[in-house]
Amino acid sequence: MKNIREKIRNKTACVGVIGLGYVGLPLSMAFSKHFNTIGYDVYEQCITNLKSGKSHILDVTDLTLQKYVNNSFIPTKDPEQLKNCDFIIICVPTPLTEQLEPDLSYIKSASKTIASVLRKGQFIILESTTYPGTTEEVVLPILEGTGLKATVDFGLAYSPERIDPGNKQYSVETTPKVVGGINDECTEIAFALYESIIDKVIKVNDAKTAEAVKIVENIFRNVNIALVNELALIFEKMGIDTWEVINAASSKPYGFMPFYPGPGIGGHCIPLDPFYMSYRAKKFGFIPRFIETSGEINDFMKIHAINLIEKGLLKVNKRIYGSQVAVMGLAYKKNIDDTRESPSVKIIEELVNLGADVKVYDPYASSIKTKIGKFYSEATIEEALKESDCVIFVTDHNSFRELNMKELCKLMNYPVIIDCKNLNFCVENAIHLGIGKGNNGMQ
Repeated sequence: MKNIREKIRNKTACVGVIGLGYVGLPLSMAFSKHFNTIGYDVYEQCITNLKSGKSHILDVTDLTLQKYVNNSFIPTKDPEQLKNCDFIIICVPTPLTEQLEPDLSYIKSASKTIASVLRKGQFIILESTTYPGTTEEVVLPILEGTGLKATVDFGLAYSPERIDPGNKQYSVETTPKVVGGINDECTEIAFALYESIIDKVIKVNDAKTAEAVKIVENIFRNVNIALVNELALIFEKMGIDTWEVINAASSKPYGFMPFYPGPGIGGHCIPLDPFYMSYRAKKFGFIPRFIETSGEINDFMKIHAINLIEKGLLKVNKRIYGSQVAVMGLAYKKNIDDTRESPSVKIIEELVNLGADVKVYDPYASSIKTKIGKFYSEATIEEALKESDCVIFVTDHNSFRELNMKELCKLMNYPVIIDCKNLNFCVENAIHLGIGKGNNGMQ
């Protein structure tokens, strides 16, 4: 690793990225501005599309991709090309098993791929979200299984991804980066690499500290959202508008940070990280009750959304069974096409299991996978709402806020509107129910 810092300084280092999804592709583009970059993925169609200049990530436009692809950015499904890399960065998924335990199979697979081509002088960085200890207890043994020794023959560090899909203000380059290596030298080398493309890089003591940083960031959000969701359930019964309460509380210039209720948490990190931490904490003999409870509350909000649908339909003497329900929004948050862990999945499954006829619509996401099959977005919102008995807004896309619901409700059999994201539709003679709304139970 003696010459690797010089390669960073003179921009001759070759950077490899394993996993070209929501994290890996934007990161590859950032590195491609300064270094030759090899993007590796096992999905052939993904590589074929990228080579032809077609991006599958909204945050990476075709124009941006075409600027670098087959020039400083080479997409490939051939692991042998990773031999040419000085740095290899792992950006693969870390889902949960059916038992809600960490699934590290993608990390292990990526580590084995690297091990098959590992040579002296290379530096490996894990970016996938995981529990503290993964880099040294899972990745390191696989790499050292080659006979090469970490810190002597190759370097190893962890740097948590901080990608926020759809965020126009904070990109890869402008979001501060945290790095921690398995020793001080590895930390310094990883720092030097990221500092060459990112505005601000923060060094921490070691890899497990860096892993803990990511877990804390997401559990912090999960816990605070759970608190607000629980308050929303209480305020609904009290006839208090939770959204108005939070907005007023936000006027305090210190000691308060606003979080908002909703139908559950989506995305790859926040819904999963509490379970990663819970799993790891129990290995150390500690039961994280507070963390587990927050996950349970947020998960319940999907069922609460179903309860609101049932309540709304009862007001027009209908049941969920036999009703046509339109689900608006498949993405887990507004203005993106990412459906990973979207609350809509559970809501759709529950509605179908209860006997509803479900149509879906999203202006960004064309489809969503559920345990009962794949659901495809209707071409227009009018088609989704036609002859519907109830519509539930799960996502707050900007385009939804601009809808003329008065006209759209004319397409429905019974204008029952369930508002999970404070869209505040006002339609005369329609049934309005909403998460955290004090008028639940009132027309």
